[in-house]
Amino acid sequence: MTRWIVAAALVVLAALAAGCGTDETKSANGGENAEVVAKGPAKGSFTFSQWPLYIDPGKKGTVAQFEKDTGIGLKYVEEINDNDQFFGKIRPQLARGDSGGRSLITVSDWLAARMDKLGYLQHFDYSKLPNVKKNMIPALRHPAADPNRAFTIPWQSGMTGLIVRSDLAPGVDSINDLYDPKYKGKVSLLTEMRDSVPMTLKAMGIDPERATKDQWLQAVDKIAKAADSGQIRKFTGNDYIKDLPKGDTWIALGWSGDAIQLQKDNPNIKFVMPKEGCMLWSTSMEIPAGAPNPQAAQAFINYVYDPKVQADIAEWVNYVTPVRGVKAILAKRDPALARSPLIFPSERYTANCSFEPVLGGELGQEVTEAFQRAIGN
Repeated sequence: MTRWIVAAALVVLAALAAGCGTDETKSANGGENAEVVAKGPAKGSFTFSQWPLYIDPGKKGTVAQFEKDTGIGLKYVEEINDNDQFFGKIRPQLARGDSGGRSLITVSDWLAARMDKLGYLQHFDYSKLPNVKKNMIPALRHPAADPNRAFTIPWQSGMTGLIVRSDLAPGVDSINDLYDPKYKGKVSLLTEMRDSVPMTLKAMGIDPERATKDQWLQAVDKIAKAADSGQIRKFTGNDYIKDLPKGDTWIALGWSGDAIQLQKDNPNIKFVMPKEGCMLWSTSMEIPAGAPNPQAAQAFINYVYDPKVQADIAEWVNYVTPVRGVKAILAKRDPALARSPLIFPSERYTANCSFEPVLGGELGQEVTEAFQRAIGN
């Protein structure tokens, strides 16, 4: 949601920012002793660990252009498939003060807050981030997970809904279609508990923001039974981007921007906003403790907060962008993109959507453990 000229859009994103909370709501204090990125020139090279299909590619893409414009080398690694899986992978290194060679990562705000409380993140030097200070959407500046954006800077936001092979599963418009026996073995859910369980609550007619403990566990039980029966083919991170084109999966619970990328090669793949609504979420950039070149990482963060650069990213990934000024640029390039509800969703389009839940404390632990058992982890 780039410029957010429309007041309704501002309301949507403001709510999204407020909803990206976490059980680590005191994380700003918990990380008060965190190291601030040291002063120094941005040079050399650095590694950025990222999710698949999350930046414009190629010789004229943002990575290549950044290297050309700054002289800084960038190793862009698509190694994140799931928040918990990625954290499990890097946590032993971070506990030793070692980032594994990574100077920049991208995870959901709720996980970043947890990492900051554990002392695993550096805090930004905003004197090196003038574009961020100038161009970040105001509604994204003070999320519950990181009220001062001390250790998170938004990369993209988006929606969790249905990604459908419309030629194989025509007419799909409900989360309940994931549980319809006629699609047995042809559906997938996400390994992200904060997507799959709340969306299942919606399918049951329950508002995730008001659900009781028993209702959360009933939703997990519904998922477990569907998995045991073979209704659910698999639980995935971004893996569905391989399964949908092959026709192995017909309906995937997935992330909005991925659908657009897949649709470029197969027009039968579409993002469907379920009639029960979606989940709204945000992922942000972080500099891990022990990062070998945090100065270069900050230079990249500042670079992508240039509206022209961000417009290139938004044009390719089709996620909700956090930078002001992009809508006007896209309106000149491609008016259809400027009207896209996936990049600039209106209040009406997201009327039935909910925000990525906090679900902290004992409730969060119990639901997470039950969900992990349900999906076989």
